[in-house]
Amino acid sequence: MAIRTRMSGNEAVAHAIRQINPDVMPAFPITPSTEIPQFVASMIANGEIDTEFIPVESEHSAMSATMGASAAGARAITATSSCGLALMWEMLYVSASSRLPIVMALVNRGLTGPLNINAEHSDSMGARDSGWIQIYAENNQEAYDNFLQAHRIAEHPEVHLPVMICQDGFITSHAVENITLWEDEPIKKFVGEYNPEHYLLKEDEAMAVGPYAVSNYCMEAKKAQAQAMINAKKVILEVAAEFEAITGQKYGFFEEYFMEDAEFAVVAIGSVCGTAKDAVDELRAKGVKAGLLKVRVFRPFPGEELAKALKHCRAIAIMDRSESYSGNGGPLGAELTAALYKEKVTAEVVNVMYGLSGRDIRVSDMEEVFGWLEKMAAGELTFDEYPYLGLRSE
Repeated sequence: MAIRTRMSGNEAVAHAIRQINPDVMPAFPITPSTEIPQFVASMIANGEIDTEFIPVESEHSAMSATMGASAAGARAITATSSCGLALMWEMLYVSASSRLPIVMALVNRGLTGPLNINAEHSDSMGARDSGWIQIYAENNQEAYDNFLQAHRIAEHPEVHLPVMICQDGFITSHAVENITLWEDEPIKKFVGEYNPEHYLLKEDEAMAVGPYAVSNYCMEAKKAQAQAMINAKKVILEVAAEFEAITGQKYGFFEEYFMEDAEFAVVAIGSVCGTAKDAVDELRAKGVKAGLLKVRVFRPFPGEELAKALKHCRAIAIMDRSESYSGNGGPLGAELTAALYKEKVTAEVVNVMYGLSGRDIRVSDMEEVFGWLEKMAAGELTFDEYPYLGLRSE
């Protein structure tokens, strides 16, 4: 039977790690992900799992050790946040291009500066072109469920790419929520054992990991890696369907909330979607045809699918919790706007910056955004620049 309990997002991810029982976990502490390796180390000490925990001197070393373990044939994981991910930067690209099926728990936190330890997506969004699959959670349940699916995606023979499982720092990582935990045996069967075809410690194996590639060969390797990311779209949905069959939890590239007849839609990632749902409920009660499109998978980017889900809307707000400093908005805004153009979606579109460095977002704030959309659709409001939601006036 499934178990109903209460736990934080970090504890939920650690519980998923216990059920998976990976071979190796190198990690270095950084707020707000520190609890994850702390929980795992306690589980190892208590004899609950036999994972080899490697305490390292930095996050760069954490990813380097994770890569080494994965290349050697081990199922390897790590966890980090913010500046820790930034210190791993070189190795993010190396691990992805080496096609190592690593899984990382990323607890999203803003990058400096100014120094801040609260929720923001600038860490993961900065790594969006590193070649990692990125899956985001709205709440603790999703953080747990996403992690359970990650190895199946990463290790699939048509994929072999690393996966980031992302959740919002403190908002979900430390907040305690009701959660359903799935039984150990069905989950262990679902995740399965890791039996790589090629690895460095395999007898008579002839291979290299991270070699130098001359121009005559490197481009083909990059194309193969890009194709693996395209292949991941099919695999993500297949794994989600299997997960639904044993748990009843349904997942896809995104979640549609009152989108069937929505005239005004918000598109967002992460914990803000719970707030947006409350706003949609209140507006629907008033007769406003509001809806939410919650993005779960950002890499590979399901641009065509998102655009088709938004095609009937009159006005759309694309919410970004990361400033790309391009002068044109955030990363979700840029990529989704391009997808809408390609699908010839004619809705009015605004990219909204919100929640930077953990700035609170209330239901009233989301209702304000929907108010903007109504005015935009009526031709009563235009934006010369992309707006910052909740920005203090001078």
